[in-house]
Amino acid sequence: MELEPYRGELVAYCYRMMGSFHEAEDLVQETMLRAWKARDRYDHTRASVRTWLYRIATNVCLSALAGRARRPLPSGLGPPSEDPAAPLTPAFDIPWLQPFPDARFDTGMRADIRLALVAAVQVLPPRQRAVLMLREVLDFSAAEVAGQLGTTVTAVNSSLQRARAALAAAGDVGEVTEPGDPEVRAVIRRYVRAFEAADVPALVRLLADEAVLEMPPVPLWYRGSRDYGRFMHRVFEMRGPGWAIRQLTANGQPALAAYAPEPGGGHRLHTLQVFTVTGGRVARNVVFADPAVFEAFDLPGQISAREFPEPR
Repeated sequence: MELEPYRGELVAYCYRMMGSFHEAEDLVQETMLRAWKARDRYDHTRASVRTWLYRIATNVCLSALAGRARRPLPSGLGPPSEDPAAPLTPAFDIPWLQPFPDARFDTGMRADIRLALVAAVQVLPPRQRAVLMLREVLDFSAAEVAGQLGTTVTAVNSSLQRARAALAAAGDVGEVTEPGDPEVRAVIRRYVRAFEAADVPALVRLLADEAVLEMPPVPLWYRGSRDYGRFMHRVFEMRGPGWAIRQLTANGQPALAAYAPEPGGGHRLHTLQVFTVTGGRVARNVVFADPAVFEAFDLPGQISAREFPEPR
């Protein structure tokens, strides 16, 4: 029985359920172990291997989610800050939403893994979350999902209706744009040039009027190009120009790794930034500073002036 070909899509599914890439990898490993131990009891006349694996993965995720708080982004916890000098105090007691490193797995489902959607899904109860993912994203039938969850088709349809209503109430979950779209690439190239030069006016010209900047694990966030720019002025005052940037993708969105200049030469990894670009402007930038996130993306902590190694 071949299980390994399903690993990538199972990691993406568990990530959507959990909001954590590291937990998703661990839960898929548990799924594979359970499947291997139960392989003699698998009945191909009742379900495909893929459907059977998703049933195991769903039960593993639901068990892991029991009693858990949701994984938010800062914008999901309160109003935006208007103080660009607010203390940048991380809140490590909050289980923050993590980004997904696209280069690690080819999931083929980029639009359904974007950060805004995964953050919105976190507000759903775990079983509703599973129904939404299995029905809307993975296209399992209501009967298949009922079998995976040990419930009825009627209950699945009712859960799906409630999940859709809850997501609609959560508001806009972001327009789908591909990181390889020429317009998106052009915006990100201009953003990179402005960032490397610490050119705040040039950055602000690339922002949507209501652009959002948030920085987990710091719980504060900003809305609007003015406050975004004021905060970036503070960052560049502290760190100066001469940044080094590595472009990549996360959650099917354009992303960059920002390396701040070191006083003695070289650069140190500062943040991983994930962008939503709409209408030729940056609408949202989620800036991650968690070392666990850097590890998931295989980003080197320091680079020399002559060398910039590629993450896998």
